[in-house]
Amino acid sequence: MLECKGLDAVIVATPDKFHAAAVKMAAAAGKDILCEKPLAINLAEGNELLDAIRRAGVRLQVGFMRRYDPAYAVAMKRIEAGEIGVPVIFKAVGRDKDGPPLSAYQSNVNGMLFYTNSIHDFDLARWLMRDEVCEVHAYTTSAIRPEVVEFGDVVASVVNLKFSEGAIGNVESYAQAVYGYDVRTEIIGSKGSILVGSLHRIPTTLLAAQGSTQPITDYFLTAFADAYVAEMQDFVECILNDRVPRVSGEDGLKALAIAVAAENSNLRRKATKVSLETSAVAP
Repeated sequence: MLECKGLDAVIVATPDKFHAAAVKMAAAAGKDILCEKPLAINLAEGNELLDAIRRAGVRLQVGFMRRYDPAYAVAMKRIEAGEIGVPVIFKAVGRDKDGPPLSAYQSNVNGMLFYTNSIHDFDLARWLMRDEVCEVHAYTTSAIRPEVVEFGDVVASVVNLKFSEGAIGNVESYAQAVYGYDVRTEIIGSKGSILVGSLHRIPTTLLAAQGSTQPITDYFLTAFADAYVAEMQDFVECILNDRVPRVSGEDGLKALAIAVAAENSNLRRKATKVSLETSAVAP
C-alpha cells in the first residue's frame, strides 16, 4: 500500500498494540499520518514513534476527536475568553454502554482501560485546563467482572489529577455502564463553571438497561459523529494546505504519559508523578 504512487497520507486505526509500528512504517515511507489514540501503549514506543516522525519530516495528527466536537469547541472558546475565570477543578465521566467480550481481553492487542477509555479525558484535561497534569492517583475495581484481572485490566477506575499550576481534577471511566454511552465534563473556575454533556436537571434521574427516565445516547459513534467528520476534514486540510496539525504527536505523548502514570499508580497503590521519560513505563 505504501508503495502506491499518489498516496499522500494514511489513517492508522489498528488495535492499540500496532499503532507505533504502523506509524513508524508510514513515516519511513514519507506519508503524513492520522493515528487513532493511544499513540502507543508504553512510553518507549511513544518516544521512538515521535523520533521517527521527526527524522522523516512528516506530519502526525493524533485522533482525539472530542476536541472537534461542537460542544467541547464552544466550551474551550468560553474558557479562553475568561468567562469562568481561572480553571480550578476538572471533572470527567466516561462510561461505555457494553463491556468488551472476554476475547477482547484475551487477544492482548489493546491497552487497558486507561489507554482505551480514560486517555480521551486525560487529553481533555490538558486541553481545557490549559495546564499539564503532574501527578495522578488511580483507584480501580473489577469486582463485577473479576475475570478481566487475569489480563491486566479493570472494569472501572477513578483517577485523581494534580495540575502543575495548582488545579485538581478527577476522571471516572467505566467499561460497561449498560444503560448507555455517557460522557460528561465540567470545568469549574474562579468565576463560574462550564458543563459539557450534562443531563437535564430534574429531582431524580434513573439510568438503567431496562429503561431510563432521560434519553441517553447508546453508542460513541452516535455521540461524536460530527466530531469524527470534523477531525478528518481538518486532517485533510492540513495536508492540502501544508499546515501543522492541531492535535500533535506531542499531545498524544503527553496524554499517554498520564495513562502510564495512572497504570503505575494502580500497580503501586500510591500517587505517581507524570513523566515523559521511558523509565516511567509500568513494569
